[in-house]
Amino acid sequence: MEPQRLTGPEAGVLKYDLLTALSVAGLNGSPTLQTSFMRLMALVTARYNWRADEFCVGQRDMARMWSVNERTVKREIKRLVSAGVLICKRSGVRGRVGAYRLNYGEIARLSEPSWSRVGSDFEQRMRARYRQIETKVIKLETYLRDEERTPSAPLKGSPWGRAMTAVAAEHPNLYEAWFARLTFLTFEGGQLHLKAPSGFIQRYVEMHHMPVLLGAVEKELGPVDRVAFEI
Repeated sequence: MEPQRLTGPEAGVLKYDLLTALSVAGLNGSPTLQTSFMRLMALVTARYNWRADEFCVGQRDMARMWSVNERTVKREIKRLVSAGVLICKRSGVRGRVGAYRLNYGEIARLSEPSWSRVGSDFEQRMRARYRQIETKVIKLETYLRDEERTPSAPLKGSPWGRAMTAVAAEHPNLYEAWFARLTFLTFEGGQLHLKAPSGFIQRYVEMHHMPVLLGAVEKELGPVDRVAFEI
């Protein structure tokens, strides 16, 4: 569900809630997700045109704001667009600066598992605002190569296997679509190493389902400081 454009008497509350949702989703995700959402929040707070519902900022300006090079900016924007957090309104071609808008519905779906961490009042407001949120499961056969379609069975009795069994019981669609294709490698010093069959699956899990993954794994393995993927 898409809310009304964030202008008017209640706009302040809507904007703060949106930024709160982004921040808690990032803090409960991987280091990559934290960095992506921190950059996005800086861009939104400094340069988002709420009336036009877009930001239109040159790559050089974004690079300066984020203290990175322009190649990193291109990669970051592409990652956020691929995840559905940003929607490209106008492509930046032939010297023209691109324009992007926030995808409120996708941000809500992504951050929904973390709302309760903010407080019951915040969770109630967000649920009332985004009543039609449903778990978004992409049919992988639309996107994946043949070698990416065979799920890996969890090792029964192992901590990883127990974690995946719990995910499969609570989120069967998510498990079949995403987690079943991850392979456990090692867990040492708070660092969880997993193997993903493709960069697409890695990025989608990082951007959308890290809170579910960490919640299940930390019950079996203890605190996870970092999740590293191999392809």
